[in-house]
Amino acid sequence: MILYAKSLLDLGEYERAAHTLSFHSNHGHSNKQNSTSATIFTIGAPPLPNLSKTGIYFRAYALFLAGERRKEEQGVELRNDPLERSRIVNPYLKQLAKEFAKMYNHEDPTAAENDTLDAFGLYVYGIVLKELQKSSTPKSSYFPTPNHPNTSKQQNFDSSSSNMFSHSQNIPSPQSILIQSIIQYPLNWSAWLDLAECCIHHPNVITQVEMELTPISHHWMYHFFLIHVFMEQQQHDQALVIIEKLQSAANTEDPQTHHEQHQQGLFSQCNHLKAMTAVAHYNLRDFDTAQTHFQQLSERDPHRLEQMDIYSNILYVKEAKAALSHLAFSSVRNDKYRPETCVILGNYYSLKGLHEKAVHSFQRALRLDPRCLSAWTLMGHEFVEMKNTAAAIEAYRRAVDINPRDYRAWYGLGQTYEILNMLLYALFYYRKAAALRPYDARMWCAMGGCYLGLDRVDDAMRSYERAVSNHDREGIATQRLATLYREKGEDEKAANCYMRHLNLRMQQQANDKEFSDEDVINLVQVDAQEAEALLYLAFYHRDKGNYDVASKCCLRLLDYPGPEKEEAKALLREIRSRTDFQKDNSDDEDEQGESKRMNMSTSMQFNISIDHEEKSFEFSP
Repeated sequence: MILYAKSLLDLGEYERAAHTLSFHSNHGHSNKQNSTSATIFTIGAPPLPNLSKTGIYFRAYALFLAGERRKEEQGVELRNDPLERSRIVNPYLKQLAKEFAKMYNHEDPTAAENDTLDAFGLYVYGIVLKELQKSSTPKSSYFPTPNHPNTSKQQNFDSSSSNMFSHSQNIPSPQSILIQSIIQYPLNWSAWLDLAECCIHHPNVITQVEMELTPISHHWMYHFFLIHVFMEQQQHDQALVIIEKLQSAANTEDPQTHHEQHQQGLFSQCNHLKAMTAVAHYNLRDFDTAQTHFQQLSERDPHRLEQMDIYSNILYVKEAKAALSHLAFSSVRNDKYRPETCVILGNYYSLKGLHEKAVHSFQRALRLDPRCLSAWTLMGHEFVEMKNTAAAIEAYRRAVDINPRDYRAWYGLGQTYEILNMLLYALFYYRKAAALRPYDARMWCAMGGCYLGLDRVDDAMRSYERAVSNHDREGIATQRLATLYREKGEDEKAANCYMRHLNLRMQQQANDKEFSDEDVINLVQVDAQEAEALLYLAFYHRDKGNYDVASKCCLRLLDYPGPEKEEAKALLREIRSRTDFQKDNSDDEDEQGESKRMNMSTSMQFNISIDHEEKSFEFSP
């Protein structure tokens, strides 16, 4: 019976598998329809009596997967109504929760009654509790919906769906059940992923999880779990530290740590860790290092497609057409009908400017995997390029539904609403993105632009200052901050910002080398923004009397074909006239001083001669 149910589960016939392991003596109960509008499907029969641990797991997991498939089918039917789609829940969650509650002793987790659930049964119980907890969280908090007519209905639905989860204080938390499953069988990576999701969405439970995982904190799966959590929390530096620890095999003579060091050495050639290293550098916007790691990963495993869509993003940003073309060709040759292959093809078409073909490739990826996050986000970017803002907003919202911690989708929503000149909505989404990436200067620059559009200059200046403090590599924040300081009459701060902007440009042109301010002025490549900075610095140093620095700034503008060139010529003539005038004044002063000294010397000689004659006349006989 169990073997037959497992075969049905492998074939994707989840309801048949659950039906095989269920008790059917009460036909009226098995055919009863659920009264709630959210679950319109039949509620399954109870499990067979004296069912083994493996049978309990197969039946519960099959029933859970059947509910998830029903949920996805309803989501496809309501794809044009995001609010209604957010209300859809798995119709079998409550039934599974009640069945597991009878099998599990909540008051004493170590009781003998809990022996009916093995590590995999506890895993299913944990994900059921996690989904119930998730359904009790209002999805409307993701999006600003002021005065929406369905707001009260949404609140009533959320409260009703959370009754099952919160009616009893004895119901355990999802993370505690998942931890028990992991301790019994640490190699179940799916349980680690669901536990990580609990930690990410509820950061207040991280301390509890660390304490309960202490018995297996030395296990290498625990380190993989930490890497995943740090990556999801955008703490990529800490993830890289753990990856380096796992990949390095240090020599030690300590017998207590010898076994651990031996385990770490086993992962020195781990492709998964190599891929995580590349992804971490990509998220840190270190594209050169990430590309190097992806190239090494491709050499190790030329038929690998996992994470290769991220590699295509790097090649797209760097506009490496030849490398992206080669990657697309090899991906199609390996497996044409994989979501990663379709995403790579979409990036290839987008780089060539064929946006319609790119959208078609991303849509094919979503037909293969409706939860392909990168396909939704990139398709939103393509719709923005095609000026189809409504489709772009829908794509970004679907990406946020899949992963609310995807800052790219929030940022894309902000850009789309900014194009529509709905700045308050854009500011809301930019804040979401900035909360996920507080160290990313682009988020703060986007917020500063919205504040400027809303005439909130002080808030804009604070946003740009935050961007500067987070290493604004593009120099957008420094240039705009300099303009704002100049308009407010704070000349010294404006000059410092313009000089910082020129330093950033020089570092980009010279591969992050350090230069003095004088070398920057003499060597920086002059474009529109640099011309504005040099002209302002020329006027600033002229007013300060630093004519040498002002002249150098003007000389750099003489080869620039723009209005700044004529202003620089006029200012240079003014500086030369001032220096000539000062030189003439200094020469006149020198001549006047010399003549004065000569007159004083003559007068002294005349007085001395008179005194000498008077004395000689006085003593003559």
